[in-house]
Amino acid sequence: MQSIIDREIFFGNPEISGGKLSLDGNYVAFMKAYNGIMNIYIKAIHEPFESARPLTASPTPIMGFFWTYDSKYILFVNDHNGDENFNIYSVDPHHTGEGIPEAKNLTPFKEITAQIYMVSRENPDMLMVGINDRDKAWHDLYQLNISSASAVLVRQNENRLTGWEFDWDEQPRLAYRTDENGFSQILKVDGDDFTKIFETNLQEFAQVEGWNEDNTAFYLVTNKGEVDLSTLFLMDMETLTLQEIESDPNNQVDFGGSMIDRNTRKTIATSYTLHQTIHYWKDLVWEADYALLKSHFPAMEVGITSSTLHYEKLLVAVSGDRFASDVYLFDREDKTIIFQYTPQPKLKAVETLLSPMQPIQYESSDGLTINAYLTLPVGAEHKKLPMVALIHGGPKGPRDHWGLNGLVQFLANRGYAVLQPNFRASGGFGKAFMNAGDREWGKKMQDDITYGVKYLIEQEIADEKRVAIMGGSYGGYATLAGMAFTPQLYACGVDIVGPSNLFTLLETIPPYWEAGRKWLHEMVGDPETEEGKALLTASSPLFHVDNFCKPLMIVQGANDPRVKQAESDQIAQALKEKGKNVVYLNALDEGHGFRKPINRMAMYAAIEEFLSHHLGGNFQADKPEDVASKLEELMVEL
Repeated sequence: MQSIIDREIFFGNPEISGGKLSLDGNYVAFMKAYNGIMNIYIKAIHEPFESARPLTASPTPIMGFFWTYDSKYILFVNDHNGDENFNIYSVDPHHTGEGIPEAKNLTPFKEITAQIYMVSRENPDMLMVGINDRDKAWHDLYQLNISSASAVLVRQNENRLTGWEFDWDEQPRLAYRTDENGFSQILKVDGDDFTKIFETNLQEFAQVEGWNEDNTAFYLVTNKGEVDLSTLFLMDMETLTLQEIESDPNNQVDFGGSMIDRNTRKTIATSYTLHQTIHYWKDLVWEADYALLKSHFPAMEVGITSSTLHYEKLLVAVSGDRFASDVYLFDREDKTIIFQYTPQPKLKAVETLLSPMQPIQYESSDGLTINAYLTLPVGAEHKKLPMVALIHGGPKGPRDHWGLNGLVQFLANRGYAVLQPNFRASGGFGKAFMNAGDREWGKKMQDDITYGVKYLIEQEIADEKRVAIMGGSYGGYATLAGMAFTPQLYACGVDIVGPSNLFTLLETIPPYWEAGRKWLHEMVGDPETEEGKALLTASSPLFHVDNFCKPLMIVQGANDPRVKQAESDQIAQALKEKGKNVVYLNALDEGHGFRKPINRMAMYAAIEEFLSHHLGGNFQADKPEDVASKLEELMVEL
């Protein structure tokens, strides 16, 4: 039997993560646990990490941060226990007094979700932000002063605007708008006036990628019209003509991204990701530097995570599918590569027990090719294994990627084969593939999962009697759909924050999602039409609880604004009334995902025991007393 890796190594807090250089190159700030909760720490660049001091003491985990251009402030957004009502905070990294400096709330409005549109380089004390205090559905444009924590209204949003684009001179040149039909528009800004210059329908996409050197044109990524794989264009601001710049040279995936030098304003590189990311360099010096890094870390993913203002120094993360990430400081002037930290050193110590992630393909019910990943446990005969079909969220846009995935490795370490299907509607594989999922919830989208499971059963990799389905958000829905529509295929299921009733899901979307309502109706079904009602009824697992015949675990966060607690309550209650086998966990201090480590540990302890009971596999039986106690708090009496 393979050696069991303690679940805390997978799901506990990283020791250090998210390091960012100050723009002046004097400091490194990073995330580290303070009283068990991820907070921001800082140290001088040449100091050891052990000398770092805490900058924040938030009771809610901070998910990330960034420096102002003058390195005077660190800014971050935070909510309350996962409710996604985000405020913008600043903290002084140069605080010299006793104790931890107080983080200043720059947007102290209740029940808003602030958006950051532009961080000024010309005036580093200023941000341009969106605040939805006046109208919860639409954000007004404000100029926000950091040092005084004062916000000045620049433009009231009376036109269904969803965002802004500022040029290199920090002038508002473009705005995004969604019309009453759900079509997305790019507007040219001329003083108080707007002119529509580009429009996409519900099946298309467009996003500004940056500006050319003299601000006369902007880069646009879109799949409008006959374009399938999203492509990079340049649009002239006067003539409004589009010049095609680049799409995937291998004709496999959507445009991935571009790196533009903030000083020269020239494009440094573009990138595309099927499995490992491929970079196409436009600058010979950068290309040589990246080749040097790759020569030190062959077959690994090498990503630039932070830089000084003029890119003299870079923080570089290096990782692989079974190699825990390491972070290095790369000095581009003297070409030195200096180790900085390992986010998960305990995981690094057991890398030999980790499993490779293998890209696979198979055909779905209608012949559509599905790209997926298969991870098999180390040290086991790869024949008739217990298996978990692990379904990603979204669904429209996100996808699973090659690389180290803690949950996947946790499951593989317990003896399970893990299938991660990029079902239709997953992002990155082109417009036709993404839109093939429209109104196919519970049908062809589910077939893409079902046929992957059947393929691995036919290959005798998976044991047909020991397959589980599991996922979060849309993956939670897919779990419920699997239990409702293909109940004989699975031995059990684990639904994490998944919707059970598509009517109530659409009725309870957050107000600031109003711009996307028609898009959601196009994807799932329109509850205002008879056809849509029939579609939503047929696709909602809640209305098919009689079909459930295998054990189900439901996990929910009480503060989830996307998939409300009622989604889990109603199906748990319906299954109980039918005498079905259901276990329900609900965290009162979490939202759409478990950020607090004690909650994560308790959830995965319960999932581990549940899967082991119904699939077999290895099991870490000893639970720390605090995790066991927390698990008792999460369990809902049914």
